[in-house]
Amino acid sequence: MKKLSPLLIDKYIIAALKEDMNNGDITTDAILKDENGQVNLIAKDNGILAGLDVFKRVFEIIDPNADFEFNFSDGDEIKKSDLIGKINAKASAILKAERTALNFLQRMSGIASYTKKMVDALDSDHVKILDTRKTTPNMRFFEKYAITLGGAYNHRYNLSDGIMIKDNHIDAAGGIRNAVERVRSINPFVKKIEVEVENFDQLKEALEVKADIIMLDNMDIEEIKEACKIINKKAIIECSGNISLENIKNYRDLDIDYISSGAITYSAGVLDLSMKNLKIY
Repeated sequence: MKKLSPLLIDKYIIAALKEDMNNGDITTDAILKDENGQVNLIAKDNGILAGLDVFKRVFEIIDPNADFEFNFSDGDEIKKSDLIGKINAKASAILKAERTALNFLQRMSGIASYTKKMVDALDSDHVKILDTRKTTPNMRFFEKYAITLGGAYNHRYNLSDGIMIKDNHIDAAGGIRNAVERVRSINPFVKKIEVEVENFDQLKEALEVKADIIMLDNMDIEEIKEACKIINKKAIIECSGNISLENIKNYRDLDIDYISSGAITYSAGVLDLSMKNLKIY
C-alpha cells in the first residue's frame, strides 16, 4: 500500500472533521473572517514521517486553495525541532483543520516510527515483518500505509482479502482437514490457504492437506526450530503470538519467512508534532 488516493480517504477525513466540528467552529468564526494565514509544522520528537497527503487533504477540504511548502516527504526520518513545512491557507481553515490534520499525521507517523524500531530490532535480511488486523476501527487504511513507510509489509487487508484458517475455524469445522477441504471446495486454486497451528499434531495435519502457509502461533523458539525442520520448505512459515519490540530479535536467525505482530499498531503511540507561529496577513 504505497499511495493514498483522495477517492478512498476523503470520506474518512470528512467524518473526522464532522466529529470535531459538526456545526462550525464557534471560536474561530467569531475571531476571523477572510484573512489569510501561514503556520509552521514542527517536529517535537524524532521519528518517521507518515501521512502528509492526508494532512494536506484535511486543509484542502476546508480551503481548496490551501498551499504547502514541505521540506520532508513520507518515509523520511525527522528530528526534534525540524521544520517539516509551512501551510498557507485561510487563517480560519488553518485553525479548523489543525487538530484533525495533526491527529492523522501524528498517529500515522507514530506507527511508522514504531514499525521502523521493530524492523531495526529484528535486523534480518530474510525474515519480513507483517502487520495484522489489530487496527483502530476506520483507520486501517491509514495505519497499514504507515506500516509500509516504516519498512514492514501488509498482511491481508481484511477478511475478504485472504484465506486464514484460525483456531475457531478449526473448532467449527471439526479439524484442519475438514476446514481446508471446505475452503478448497469454494476457492479451488485462486487464493493461497493459510492455517494457524498451535502444536505439532496440527502442524502435521496442515502439511498433509498441503496448506500453502503455516502460521506457528504462540510457539517458543525451540518449538519453532523443530517445526521448521518438520515443514522442511513444504510451506511458507509465519510466526505470530506476543512478538514485541523487546523479543523480536530472538526470531532473527530462525528458518522462517514472516513474523506477524499486532504490536506494530496497538503498541505504537503518536509522534509528537505541532503547528506553531501562525501569521495573519
